[in-house]
Formats: sequence, C-alpha cells, structure tokens
Amino acid sequence: MNIKSAKDLVNEALLEIKTISADEALEVFNRDKINLIDIRDVRELEKEGRVENSHHIPRGMLEFWMDPNSPYFQQGKLDKEKEIILFCAGGLRSALAAKSLKDMGFENVSHIDGGFGAIKQSNFKIV
Repeated sequence: MNIKSAKDLVNEALLEIKTISADEALEVFNRDKINLIDIRDVRELEKEGRVENSHHIPRGMLEFWMDPNSPYFQQGKLDKEKEIILFCAGGLRSALAAKSLKDMGFENVSHIDGGFGAIKQSNFKIV
C-alpha cells in the first residue's frame, strides 16, 4: 500500500492554490473585500485569541458548512461575492482546506502563508 504523507498532500495543495501573506490579507480585509475564515479548533481560539471580525469554521466542518446541499450549510454566513481567505495556526491545514474548497468548485480561494502565527506579527486586531 502506497500512502501519501501529510507533507506530500500539503505540497501538492500548494501547487494548486493561491497563497498570500498576512499583510496582503490585511489589505483586502480592511477594504471589506474578503471572507476571512479561521479553521482552527475552538480550543486554539480560546488559547490564542482570534482575529476580530473573522469567521470561524472548524476544519472538520468546512466542506459541510460550505455545501448548500448539506444539512450543516451555513446560509448567509459568508458573502458569496467576496474572496475566501483561510488560515489555521501555521498554514498547513489551511492549504489543504483551500484545495478542498477549490475541488468543490469555489474559484476565489486562497490561504495565508504562516497562518495565525504570521497574522499575529501583522496589524490584524486580535481579540
């Protein structure tokens, strides 16, 4: 059996998705041009804080919350006209999540390189 490593999956995802810096994300966030989605676990948010006015969708529920045919679909949670920018703690889970959304048919999706670690070093407001 040939099992791909998580690292291989992330590297493959990075070839297919758009990666942006925390500063680039902040620029479009401040212009209200994006849906900024934090996919970290709720325990991570409680421990580290969260970005003010970001949306929280746990990684394990992302595909279900974004699928209009799912009973878990979050109607009206996001603005469908805006780009979707994902982040996690370090940028690995968000790379996989961005690829998953692209595979679902979402076109305007990217993730933040370095995740919440990079965000904390930028001028995002953490609450």
